[in-house]
Amino acid sequence: MANKTKKLIIFGDSAFAEVAYELFTHDSDYEVVAFCVDRAYLQKTELFGLPVFPFEEIETHFAPTDCDMYVALVYNQLNRIRKAKFLAAKSKGYKLATYVSSRAFVWQNVKLGENCFVFEDNTIQPFVKIGDNVVLWSGNHIGHHSRVGSHCFISSHVVISGFVEIGESCFLGVNSTFANNISVGADCLIGAGALVVKNLEKASLIKGSPSPVDPVSTYQKFNIAPES
Repeated sequence: MANKTKKLIIFGDSAFAEVAYELFTHDSDYEVVAFCVDRAYLQKTELFGLPVFPFEEIETHFAPTDCDMYVALVYNQLNRIRKAKFLAAKSKGYKLATYVSSRAFVWQNVKLGENCFVFEDNTIQPFVKIGDNVVLWSGNHIGHHSRVGSHCFISSHVVISGFVEIGESCFLGVNSTFANNISVGADCLIGAGALVVKNLEKASLIKGSPSPVDPVSTYQKFNIAPES
């Protein structure tokens, strides 16, 4: 993508950091110039031909006045680690970058915080407010007038209906669904496929609906033999 006007450091060297590098590079006005991780986890000095520095000394290589940062971590410890590194980067003076896919639909009056990452095929309707440090993986629907608190991780194909409030530091599993006009407290974990139709207190753990394995195998059901 041409017209790179800003420089970016990515915190992390995991699979998500690699994805963030790819999307920022080819679908934003950021040029990624380096990666960083905590010194205790520094296992490589280069990634995609770019240097990997200890986070503790990153400002000696790239000043906060020259580069922004994106913290590319996922939902470990219910987003606590990503939140801590987000705050640590801000304390160093870095502006935290937000990525919105060119293939996402985000209405013009949506408010997005810092260090958010919005993947392709997300639909974010009018009057939605999303806090800082939120990840929206692919294919979610965030309904009108809803609010998502900071430090949340929304996986894929989640449906949040209208006038829903999601508290801070929640994890919403794949294909979970939230009915209109409900509130979900902070620090909730909602399992894959869960249907939420009532308000949830903070720290609620909602399990999804796993399907049991039938005792009859496909070979028995269809009267076929396994192929070699």
